[in-house]
Amino acid sequence: MTCGQWLLKPLVSAASARSSHSSHSYLSTVSVFKLFAKETPSSPTLVSAARMATSSGADNKTNPAKVIDSHLHVWASPEEAAGKYPYFPGQEPTLRGDLDFLLQSLEEAGVDGALIVQPINHKFDHSLVTSVLKKYPNKFVGCCLANPAEDGSGLKHLEELILKDGYRAVRFNPYLWPSGEKMTNDIGKALFSKAGELGVPVGFMCMKGLDLHISEIQELCTEFPSTVVLLDHLSFCKPPTNDEESFAFSELLKLSKFPQVYIKFSALFRVSRMSFPYQDLAPLLSQVVSSFGASRVMWGSDFPYVVPECGYKGGKEAVLSIANQVPLSSSELEWIMGKTVMQLFRGQWVP
Repeated sequence: MTCGQWLLKPLVSAASARSSHSSHSYLSTVSVFKLFAKETPSSPTLVSAARMATSSGADNKTNPAKVIDSHLHVWASPEEAAGKYPYFPGQEPTLRGDLDFLLQSLEEAGVDGALIVQPINHKFDHSLVTSVLKKYPNKFVGCCLANPAEDGSGLKHLEELILKDGYRAVRFNPYLWPSGEKMTNDIGKALFSKAGELGVPVGFMCMKGLDLHISEIQELCTEFPSTVVLLDHLSFCKPPTNDEESFAFSELLKLSKFPQVYIKFSALFRVSRMSFPYQDLAPLLSQVVSSFGASRVMWGSDFPYVVPECGYKGGKEAVLSIANQVPLSSSELEWIMGKTVMQLFRGQWVP
């Protein structure tokens, strides 16, 4: 079977599996993808299409489903960095990612809230993100960055961030572990276990490839089944072009056997091999939803990195184009666009 055949098969099977749904549960039969071929991301036509993702049907037009971004960043403006919130040396950003720009982008795209992931630009200094969480407690949830320092100080810091500052998720960046160490070392297991104890999901950033970290994730999930796991950016699995990449994606799908694992369909520009609207991701989304269920999949923009790629609004619109190809029911799309992350962080973004 060729790679192309491998990609097309799940798309067809997933669509067939959903054919028993009532026709009323599907999105509009108008091809959203065709709109992209004719309109720019800021066009009125696409704004109208975006509203399709936030409506739960004709019987609920007065109370549309919320759209929540499961993955974005915010960092200090140069003026703020020169004063109260300095950048970590060597991690000065090249893009604008301040709070005002974030709020403007959310409003223009019709996004109701977001999970803010601590940016590497401030590394383990969470003061800037903490200030944003305190200023907009009903709009944002915080995901802190785990510090895997060998002296174990990161464990106490994690507890303080969660219990004192209100963070509700933590990110594991494997490339911050000491050279030669894995996320399954004593420090990593202590951090992962503590997250589960405190009811805080752990996000994994496998930027250099899932194959490098899959055994660690499997081991942690097996040993600590009460810790919820979020896999950022499809675990950086791109549409496979060879057997090695196909195997990596199949390993991602196998993680669905762990009930605690959720997938972020996020940073689409990072994982697609095509330009906006990233239509080659439809077969991947189809398989992910078939394996995990829509209630374990969530959209994320990766703001502000998405802005120069297709605009923040475009990052949201691309999901509609992809979902229309799978196709997803309106209910499945609602889960991906907000209900999943709202379920994970109960009590936040309430109607």
